Amino acid sequence: MIFTTRFAPSPTGPLHLGHAYSALLAYDMAKARNGQFLLRIEDIDQSRTRPEWEDQIYDDLAWLGLTWPIPVWRQSDHIDDYRAAIDRLSNMGLTYPCRCNRHDIALAASAPQEGVPTYGPDGRIYPGTCQHRKMAARNPTDSIRLNLRKAIDHLAADTFEFQEPAEGPAEGNSVTKSYSADDLRTSVGDILLARRDMGTSYHLSVVLDDAAQNITDVVRGQDLFEVTKIHVVLQRLLGLPTPIYHHHRLIRDANGKRLAKRDDARAIAKFRQDGASPDDIRAMVGL
Repeated sequence: MIFTTRFAPSPTGPLHLGHAYSALLAYDMAKARNGQFLLRIEDIDQSRTRPEWEDQIYDDLAWLGLTWPIPVWRQSDHIDDYRAAIDRLSNMGLTYPCRCNRHDIALAASAPQEGVPTYGPDGRIYPGTCQHRKMAARNPTDSIRLNLRKAIDHLAADTFEFQEPAEGPAEGNSVTKSYSADDLRTSVGDILLARRDMGTSYHLSVVLDDAAQNITDVVRGQDLFEVTKIHVVLQRLLGLPTPIYHHHRLIRDANGKRLAKRDDARAIAKFRQDGASPDDIRAMVGL
């Protein structure tokens, strides 16, 4: 199999130095191994994506010296694939419709049981309010959740693992990261498979896309390290391969805060306008 990495930005704002670091790292890694680097546009959130931001992604990456195969994989072109995966999980009896919004979830989780975590890798842990509902009763405005306990019981596995040969934040240069089934049952909660306004979710689409694009090595930030346990479960359920993961350090501002798209002062386009070169960008991010 060809060594394959990818960079998967969302066209919801300008790329910043953190994006540059991740894209360059994935690109350099692929080139060093005579592999291939792919670009994916994660545009499932159509309420926030803009064509001009997608065009800017192409311009910024090309200016940095990156190349990639055409056509580019765009998530909005694969909604039917995501729905088919949800149907498959539903036929396994592992999903349910959810009508809760963020306020409902916060209210229901405001009095947790002692010793039970309230936050996990995907944010506030869903308290299971709608677990009793059946898919046949789903309304068009409902989201869809995975019943994680049922999913783990279905898999009948004691541990879930992924390879992390890079600088994973949990255990330094640990080669294998392992999670017990009990840990997943208590620390994750029932994840969203489809948001009411998207028809899918980040977790579902990313594992399907990585498999469909034959990604062998996923290069992404340390902030996504813990959500990998979710992706491993979905990969097991859907019979998909688990890539090797490389969770790299994050690029931060002078105050140690992780960069965000709203931080226009560190946008790649801003540095370009101010006369920086691609080599300057590499130096800024430590490459």
